Amino acid sequence: MKSFPVETKEAVSNRTVVIWSILLSTLVIGFLLWLIYFKETAGGGFAASVSLLPAVNAALNALSACSLVAGFFSIRRGLVNTHRNFMFGALLFSALFLVSYILYHSAHGDTVFRGTGIVRPVYFLILISHILLTAVALPMILTTVFFALTGRFAAHRRLARFTFPAWLYISVTGVAIFFMLRAYS
Repeated sequence: MKSFPVETKEAVSNRTVVIWSILLSTLVIGFLLWLIYFKETAGGGFAASVSLLPAVNAALNALSACSLVAGFFSIRRGLVNTHRNFMFGALLFSALFLVSYILYHSAHGDTVFRGTGIVRPVYFLILISHILLTAVALPMILTTVFFALTGRFAAHRRLARFTFPAWLYISVTGVAIFFMLRAYS
């Protein structure tokens, strides 16, 4: 795996990487909260033109989950290059998801869940755990990727043990949330 020059490894401490990852993640999460809950939606023709994006988002989440699982099994088999490719795929699908998610919610705003009965608390349990874990996992993902890119594989492995299940949960529950919203909204 190609890594950054040695000067970069030693010039940037692990603590600095974590701090910058947390700061960037806080900005992203804050922006998303503002976009969904406080910004006025564009509405009109723009809202209609993005109506397929929730299905695209679910597909991107599913592709991310598949890439994560394939990357996990690849590294278990010692296929480092294959692992790296699948993990970059998961990162790409997640980044595309974020762009699509921002486009959709800038036009549409919040989606109201109309389910009643037992499905309502189940939906909100999944949604809240998804949102909270996203806020925690985003800096972990950025830091894990940085460690891999800079050749800090021991730190990468230690953090990836926590990052992988969190990222996988977020991807899978993102798909579940889509289907629950489609069924009850």
